[in-house]
Parts: sequence; structure tokens; C-alpha cells
Amino acid sequence: MSVSEGLDSSQGAAPKRDWGGAVESLAPDPVAAKRLADPKRPPPSLYEKRKAVHNKRIDGPFRRFKWLVMLVTLGIYYVTPWIRWDRGPYAPDQAVLIDLANRRFYMFNIEIWPHEFYFVAGLLIMAGIGLFLVTSAVGRAWCGYACPQTVWTDVFQHVDRFFDGDRNARIRLDKAPWRASKTARRLGKWAVYLFIAFWTGGAWIMYFADAPTLTYQFWRGEAAPVAYMTVAVLTGTTFWLGGFMREQVCIYMCPWPRIQAAMLDEKSLIVTYKDWRGEKRGSVKKAAKNPEEYGDCVDCLQCVAVCPTGVDIREGQQIGCITCALCIDACDKVMKDIGRPRGLIDYATLEQCEKEAAGAPPQPAWKALMRPRTFIYGGIWGAIGLAMLFALGARSHTDLTVSPDRNPPFMLLKDGSVRNAYTLRLRNMEARPRDMEIALQGLPAGALMWTDRIAFEDASSSQVIRVDADATRLVKAYVVLPEGSATGNFTFTLTSLDEQRESDSEETSFTGPGDI
Repeated sequence: MSVSEGLDSSQGAAPKRDWGGAVESLAPDPVAAKRLADPKRPPPSLYEKRKAVHNKRIDGPFRRFKWLVMLVTLGIYYVTPWIRWDRGPYAPDQAVLIDLANRRFYMFNIEIWPHEFYFVAGLLIMAGIGLFLVTSAVGRAWCGYACPQTVWTDVFQHVDRFFDGDRNARIRLDKAPWRASKTARRLGKWAVYLFIAFWTGGAWIMYFADAPTLTYQFWRGEAAPVAYMTVAVLTGTTFWLGGFMREQVCIYMCPWPRIQAAMLDEKSLIVTYKDWRGEKRGSVKKAAKNPEEYGDCVDCLQCVAVCPTGVDIREGQQIGCITCALCIDACDKVMKDIGRPRGLIDYATLEQCEKEAAGAPPQPAWKALMRPRTFIYGGIWGAIGLAMLFALGARSHTDLTVSPDRNPPFMLLKDGSVRNAYTLRLRNMEARPRDMEIALQGLPAGALMWTDRIAFEDASSSQVIRVDADATRLVKAYVVLPEGSATGNFTFTLTSLDEQRESDSEETSFTGPGDI
């Protein structure tokens, strides 16, 4: 007896299935096959034509919060280069400046040198962990409120409303033929787009040079060519991405929606449609007649109308949802108007949604943030920040780098003494000139040193050199040992001759005939 026969004859076995109907349903439709075989039929398109998104104006807590974030972020971006900060007569007075020519980064009272790039790396790490923290806690809130693409798109959408009216008026204008009135509106709107984009690019270059000076040079045609090229590129990208592509950048171009999915779990706060409460959808009149049959959703589509990316949140989580929560404002307004409780669309976790669907009461959103993952991300972020602050407070403003000459490794002088040459890099990281003393430690008695600016007759075991404010000075130093002296490792020590008495040292080696 075969296995199949045994299963059929056993007690409780499932009856044999007749797959004839399924196979028959898979047979090709003759009409469809003929249509597909038509040589005049155009090939199928793999891409969908973009559907313009005209979001509706809405007022509510989340919309007001978006206004606040937009004003703060744009204010920081445009105003920061013009803030002055007194660092003394030897340093620039711009509060935030990326001085590429002198390889410095200034941020208020902080000055970062090239060899301190680990501070910049720390800031980038903090930014990355901050994104992880925000995403794991409240989803794509960065995308919905503070992302530059979101902020400038929001600005351009308000420009649209100013010229073309709200959603319905803009839809009608899009469908209208190109007449004088439509052409005038479009040209006026695009001119404002271009103005905003130009000032966006212009503000960016102000971070890399003194803002008033660069502005004067820019308008007189005296600025560096790279300044004009940078402004042109940023003007074009802002005009195109913010004015025309908009949600396409968020959905298709930006990698963050794909990455953030790995950081969300069932305990992350996300904008959610509570389908167990909203379904079945029906109008207020239908619900009044059959209250047990219909849910709270009246299918007014206001949540779709206000969405800047055109997403219907009722279809579940989608890559186009940037978690701006404007759909919450729209839905809460409708629920208030028809006398139903708010929260049909709300910030909630998937875990809490399952509990609510089973009859549990809603949980305050802040409670979802009180979990180990949030504290771990926050702790790591804070620890890196505290470590950077400690390093900034404890760092020395005096630095020394020593590079021994390798060709030749030494020179024999006529009196039998041995001379080595070194290149010293003395850094004075203070905003004032300082006298610094270079001293030899660890060499036998009789060791002498002179430099390319100090004659051999003035050689001694230490030399004083003046280093300009906020500058690095290269010094060619020569060290000589009497004949027969022991060679090996020794130390150069650099000490500032001011009230701070900061010092730095670096070990190197002295090479003689016996070392080769």
C-alpha cells in the first residue's frame, strides 16, 4: 500500500482535492492571448507616471509644530554665518566658520585643528546615533520635520498656496489650458522658487568665509570661482528638488526610508490608522442608520488630502509616509466636527494597537518612549557628548611634532662630533603669539641644539622660539653630540613661556655611526 493510500484510508484523513478547476482557471484566455500577440500593441511600461501631490492646508498641533521647526531650522541656516564672536585680534570674528584656507573649524568658543579631526568624527557619530534614537522612538520624525528636503518642500508648498490657492484651486489650475493668467502665475511662482533657491546656495558659502566680506566680493564679481559654482549648483538642486520633485526624493532617491525599517520594531511609535475602530467605512448618514455596521471612519479622505507625499495612511505603513502627522490633525478635526473621539489616526506602537484591538484602553504616547532601547541609544549618545566635552576642556593648546631626517641619517663633523637634523612642527593654538621653549631631555652631557634661525655659536640644550597666534611654525633643528657619546632615544619638550605653562613632548632617536 502506498503512502497516499495509507493517508486516505486512515481515520480523519483529509479528502482528496480535485485540482481540475484550479488548472482550468490557469488556462490562457484566448481573447487576452490575442491582444498580447498583437504586434501593434505598445510594450508595457515599467514606470508609473508621477501623480502631482497638492496637499491641503490644515491647522493643528502637529502643523504648528512643523511651523516652529521650519522657522527655527531656516533661521539657524540663514542667520548663523552673520553672528559675530570676538576671539581677539588674531582670529576671525565669525561665530561659525569652516576656514578651509587655514584648515580650521570655528564654532563659537571652540576651534578645531586638522589633527583634531576626531572631534568632527565624534559629532558625525553623535548625529548618526541621534537619528537611530529618533527613528527607534518615533519613526521617521526626522523626515517629517527637520530633514532639509522636507523643510524646503514645505516652504515651496506655501509659495504654491500663495500663488495658486489651496488644494482644489491648484488641481483646477493644473488641468486648465495654458493661457495668460496661468502663465503669469507659473512664472511668478517659479521666480520665487528661484529666489529662495538662490539664497539657499548663497547662505551655504557664507559658512566658508567671512560673510560680510564674501557678500561684498560676490556682488562685485571678485569672489573665487568656486563660490559662484557652488551657488549655481545649490540653486539648481534646491529649485528642482524642492520645487518639482518633492515627494519623489523621499520615496525614490533617499536611502533613509530603507534603512530606518531596520530600526523600527513593534514598540516604536509610528503614525497608525486604527482599523479595528474605523472599519467598516461609511458616511455619517449611513452610520446613523446602521451604527453597529459602520466604524468611525467616514471616508472623507482628509488624511490623504493633507499628506505632503500623497499617502493614504489607512492602507498601513508605506515607504512614502514621512511621519509628519498632518493626517492626525486632519482626522482629529473631522472627529471633533462629527462628535466622535479623537485618535482614529494617532501615534501608537504596533504592540499597543494589538492590545487596543483586544479591548485595552489607549496608552499615553510618552510611555512608549520609556524602554531599554531608547535609554541605550540615549546613553551612548550622551556618553560620546560628555567624552567630547571633557576632551575639549582638557586639551592642550600647545602641540609638538618631530620628524627626524632620514637622508642622511647623521653627519660627522670635523671635530669628531655627530650631528642629526630634525623637522619640528610647533603649534600655538591660542589666539595670541607666544614664546615657546624647545628643550632636549635624555641625551648625554654636552648635547647642543640650534636651528635654521639660530646660529651655531648660540647653540645650547634649549632654545626659545616665538610662534604666531593660532599658527603652526616649522623649525629645522640640529642636534650635535660630542665624539664618543652614547646614542639612542631622547625627547624634545615644548613649553609655552606664559602663565599657562602648557607643554608637550615627543620621543625620537639620535643616530650615530655605530647604529648603522
